[in-house]
Amino acid sequence: MQNFYYNIPTKVYFGKGQIENLGAAMKAVSESVLLVYGGGSIKKNGLYDKVIDQLAKNGIRYCELSGVEPNPRIESVREGVRICRENELKAVLAVGGGSTIDCAKIIASGCCYDGDPWDQVVDNSKITEALPVAAVLTLAATGSEMDGFAVISDLSKNEKWGSGNELTKPVFSIMDPEYTFTVPARQTAAGTADIMSHTFENYFTSEKGAYLQARFCEGVLKTCIRYAPEAMEKPDSYEARANLMWASSMAINGICSYGENTAWAVHPMEHELSAFYDITHGVGLAILTPYWMEYVLNDETMWRFVEYGKNVWGITDGTDEEIARAAIEKTKEFFASLGLPSKLSEIGIDDEHFDIMAEKAAAGGLEYGFIPLYKDDVINIFRNAL
Repeated sequence: MQNFYYNIPTKVYFGKGQIENLGAAMKAVSESVLLVYGGGSIKKNGLYDKVIDQLAKNGIRYCELSGVEPNPRIESVREGVRICRENELKAVLAVGGGSTIDCAKIIASGCCYDGDPWDQVVDNSKITEALPVAAVLTLAATGSEMDGFAVISDLSKNEKWGSGNELTKPVFSIMDPEYTFTVPARQTAAGTADIMSHTFENYFTSEKGAYLQARFCEGVLKTCIRYAPEAMEKPDSYEARANLMWASSMAINGICSYGENTAWAVHPMEHELSAFYDITHGVGLAILTPYWMEYVLNDETMWRFVEYGKNVWGITDGTDEEIARAAIEKTKEFFASLGLPSKLSEIGIDDEHFDIMAEKAAAGGLEYGFIPLYKDDVINIFRNAL
């Protein structure tokens, strides 16, 4: 296991009725805030009214930025920065899923930067200061409620990049599983694929000495496999929703990755699909993951796939290669059981942009992954997924 520095400064209020802590927690941070949210779901389920009530009771001045997109756009970030500056707001409160929280993070850093916030998306070294960010989570998926990362798109350039750092970690997050009861089955499925993909990116590493981290990862994966079907069949199952919500945070807050070299592979490839086709992130991950697994399986990586097969899926019969391949097939079958597509062609993607998408993805550090991948490798994986 390698050396690491561990710090997750986010205060978490987890469970039923935790929205009652919002006002006091927010006031301790700032008395003026930009309220950021997406569509109308938080108004339909009553969460919006509760948030406004908490802000009003605690004398917190606020302005709103609504309509944040599922793949948040740089235009929304720029508008949020403008509102904050014009109204002298000193914090950002995101109410929603990962897209809303991601948008809030770059708004927070953009307010403290003289240039265009897109500069900070493509180069996180330009994030040297940020307003405090807080979150009220409504979707178990990205883990943005407990990490510093943000993914922002500029569809005018067909670009989607991840950014962020320690400064953009939320100072607190309110996580009430009841606010995910109304999440549709298709979004629950895509969110689960996202959680699992985060975990896979941390799990499939060449570091053999990080035994505990690997067991953490396996626990998160088994939680998703156990509870995603239940959450889809019984949307108001508190147990299922609570376990998925906590799995979302654990998958990417560092607990599964500290002490290892982790260079993500599937996410950079999927970001290109989203940048060109604006698809749901978790859908793209569900499609690509099994094909990436098949592509990187070899004699040197076999050991991890065998552990995955035995410890997550309970596969014990057969040779190492048979166990590894059976585990990959189980992964594909599980995503399909959630109603997720298994081919790019099913969501209208062909090979038209493969060359430029592969070039951009490969430039995102794929050569440092579980096994080194280059442009031609990415094209092959895309083709296999057609």
